[in-house]
Formats: sequence, structure tokens, C-alpha cells
Amino acid sequence: MSTAATPVRQLDPHTVAELREAAAKLLAEFGTSATSPELLGRVQRLARDFGDDLRHHFRPVDTADGLFVLRGLDVDDEGIGPTPASWATAGDSGAIHDLVLLLLSTVMGNPIAWEGQQNGRFVHNIVPSPGHETEQTGASSKVLLSPHTEDAFHPGRAHLLILGCMRNRDGIATTAASIRKTRLTDADVDLLTTAVLPILPDDAYEAAQGYTDQAPPAVPALFATEDGITLRYDPAYTPLDRADAEYRAAYGRLADELARVSVAVSLRPGEVLVVDNDLVVHGRVPFQARYDGTDRWLKRASVRVPGRRTRPPAEAGEHGYGQAALEAHAS
Repeated sequence: MSTAATPVRQLDPHTVAELREAAAKLLAEFGTSATSPELLGRVQRLARDFGDDLRHHFRPVDTADGLFVLRGLDVDDEGIGPTPASWATAGDSGAIHDLVLLLLSTVMGNPIAWEGQQNGRFVHNIVPSPGHETEQTGASSKVLLSPHTEDAFHPGRAHLLILGCMRNRDGIATTAASIRKTRLTDADVDLLTTAVLPILPDDAYEAAQGYTDQAPPAVPALFATEDGITLRYDPAYTPLDRADAEYRAAYGRLADELARVSVAVSLRPGEVLVVDNDLVVHGRVPFQARYDGTDRWLKRASVRVPGRRTRPPAEAGEHGYGQAALEAHAS
């Protein structure tokens, strides 16, 4: 795995102040980061007033890396309090940072939440949790979180994934690999752009895992667009044993290529990683959680970008295993 430099966008002091002041206004007005229609409406109005300099920093991902890191924000380690024991107990911990991410997400597109995940909040807390150490979810710690497309099972998944670092004393790395960096044969691309296997709901979606109304739809792992290949990938929840040997071999070569081009991004407090969820699979290296209030703590937001053409039209007919995504702002 490479530790090559990740594209960085350095926020200037004026942009940081603009974001901070807007988030502080929201917190003073609502007293919480828990979203309501009124708060979301206010977020949208504030975001519309941001200047061109701020919008330039938050322009779309524009390199084959499929990601970038925003620098310039800071986190008061003492002020945010201890790392929550789980998302369920986090409440308004680090609320000002929730609102910063919500504002950023609104500049970049339309933030989404899930009815079946973290009580429908638009900004999630990603922390290690006792009893979940070996799961393939953000609450795990002891195992490698396998490279995957965020919410790959669902046609309404985010176009952009935003991870804001609150605490990372151990330098635990997020892994990332762009499909645009891989080298695949035409034959493999032809196979993998065919809908052969489903991607099943992950362990963060218990209700979706129990969905039985319709059969899981087969979906392609790759999709060819005018701008290049995109992907939809989650091997931990893809039943590869149902495919023939030729398809499994091509899928294995895709996995090998993603591993070859994978980079490690160790975020520092205040840094924000923006990942194009159609180009990049992400994961996390294993670590030993202490559960003493000092463990790694990220904030996560998911964003749809209206009008994007990076996915097969057939996705519009998928059932999504009964899960509904909530949009922050009406189209």
C-alpha cells in the first residue's frame, strides 16, 4: 500500500472563518446539530450566501485520484470531550463540527441520511464500539475494513463521502483506491460491466438484511461513462460463489489492481477527506481500540450530486432492500 501524497486543498483563513461563523450561527439558533426541517432550511440559505473563494475550494474532485484532503480547519481536543463509546451515545458531541460538515455537504450537493442508520442523522459519528470489533462496519477495529463503495447495495448511495477527523492519536489510516488508477484488460472490463451478482446490505442495515419482498438484483461491478470507468464494489457482501470461474477470476484481478493502487491516508484532527464514491473504494487498517475516550473519531457525511451520469440507468429500477434515503434539500 502506497503512502504517496494525497491531493490537498488548503483552506485560507477567510474561508475557515466563513464556515465557522455560519456553523456558530446555526448552533446558537438551534442549540443542537440534530437535523430538523427548520435547521436544514437554514443550512441551505447560509450555504447559498458563501463566496466564490469558498466554493472554489469545494469544487468537484478533479484528478484521477478521486479524492482530496481539505486542510485549515482545527479541532479543540479538550473542548470536544472524550471519544463517544458508540454512535448511539454520541448525541451532540462535537456539534459544531457536524454543522460544518453539513454546510460543506450542501455546497457540494445534497446531503443524505438513511432511515435505518444512526437514527436518520445527516452526520454520523464513526467510532470503535465494544462488541463490534470484527464487523465490516465503521464500528469495527480489530479487522481490516475491506475496500468498498459506501452503501454499495443501494441505488441511492452517495456520490461523495466526506470524512472529518476529530481525533486520531494513533495515526490510523483510511485506505483508498481509485478505479481510474488501475490497469484492467478489455476482456475483464467487459465481464465486470455485466450484471452478474447482487451486492447485499451490510451489517449496518439490519432491516435491509431481512428484506424478502423481492430477489436481490444483479448489478455490474464496473460502468463505462464518457469520462471513464466508475465502480460499485463491496466484496465482503458480494456472493462470489454464485458466479462462474471466469467472472470470479476477473473480479479477483480487479481486487488485485485496487490493492496495487491503494493509498493510506492518515487524517489529522480538523482535516476533511472528500472521496468520490463512484471512483474510489475506501477502507481502514486494523487497530487496537482502548475504549478510554481517546480512540479514533471521525464524522461522516454523504452527498448526492444532482444531474450526475456516473451510474447505469438500470439502477433506477432497484428496490434498495426497502431502505429509503432522506434528502436534506428538496430538488
